[in-house]
Amino acid sequence: MALFKPGNVEDFYELGDVLGKGHFGQVRRVCERSTGLYYAAKFQKVCKSTRGLHGVERDQVEREVAVLQLLSHPNIVTLKDLFESREEVALILELVSGGELFDFIAEKDELLETEAIFFMTQILQGLSYMHQQNIAHFDLKPENIMLSEKVSRPNIKLIDFGLAQRLDSGQEYRSNSGTPQYIPPEVIKYEPLTTAADMWSIGVITYILLSGLSPFQGDTDAETLNNVSEVKYELGEGPFRTTSDMAKDFIQKLLVFCPGDRMTADECLLHPWIKPITRKQMHKRNRSSINMKNFKKFNAKRKWKMSLNMVWMCTRLLSLQQRRRAGAEADPLQRECDSDVEDAQRSQNSAVLKTLGGSDVISSHRCAAQRDPQR
Repeated sequence: MALFKPGNVEDFYELGDVLGKGHFGQVRRVCERSTGLYYAAKFQKVCKSTRGLHGVERDQVEREVAVLQLLSHPNIVTLKDLFESREEVALILELVSGGELFDFIAEKDELLETEAIFFMTQILQGLSYMHQQNIAHFDLKPENIMLSEKVSRPNIKLIDFGLAQRLDSGQEYRSNSGTPQYIPPEVIKYEPLTTAADMWSIGVITYILLSGLSPFQGDTDAETLNNVSEVKYELGEGPFRTTSDMAKDFIQKLLVFCPGDRMTADECLLHPWIKPITRKQMHKRNRSSINMKNFKKFNAKRKWKMSLNMVWMCTRLLSLQQRRRAGAEADPLQRECDSDVEDAQRSQNSAVLKTLGGSDVISSHRCAAQRDPQR
């Protein structure tokens, strides 16, 4: 059970600028009064009802906090403090101020594979540490890979542990949550999950990083999920014309249907693409580069989608608030139906500021349709 401090955050921290806003809260820069050090305060409204529209579930916050309290690694965001009021909790986190890794890369004119490997190595080191403790992230994607500071050789930080789970021995864990283009087949099929789910996401992220294309992205979520289920992707010469064979092999050993056949984080760190064995391997790797033209296009489209979803979310919430004010005495059954609609819409459009712990959710009826390809 997480131990939250009662009382006012402002007794201990001076509130600063708003760094971002999400569905049920905001992140603000804060300064600890006793030390003068800066942190990020993640404020979240909490609701008791699993169907509530006014906050995140208390159990979800407890789970995220419990995971963060177990983790202490240079490549994982650190939790410092916890506060709780009647309707809100505040997580005091390490201030990660360098922005998203993909944004940092998109500003470059060129990037060698060796530089990409420098970033991937840090991500894998953080994952290896987590997986050794039987903790899976379950929401790895570009929005959740940040930089401590924006410097020439930045330190990577994994953030947003809202879907993270400690996988206790003897217990099965299933989930239908995640972002369609990054989730593995076992999520779609609603099968027991392991840390191998994270390794599939690493394969997708590496594919995008090197080619500037998303391996399974379709025109619709349903098409994307079908491509994932069938492991339908290509390593074409066009987008991968400057990619080393070792990098392609690295991807192919992660985007594998059977979770047990994927490389682990530790095995990835020993793969020749990450850790060359011969001079020939090192020379080939050092001469290869990523497809910056495609990568810049991918990142611009990704940011546009995030902005569009944020606008949609704000408009939707405003509409719901107006309807509640106008129909305070409306039929209770109708109000419940409105909640059902909001839940369904929210599950399809929730790409918001990721430090707030939001995630896209695959609705259960779509998962059911994907479990049997013949349906």
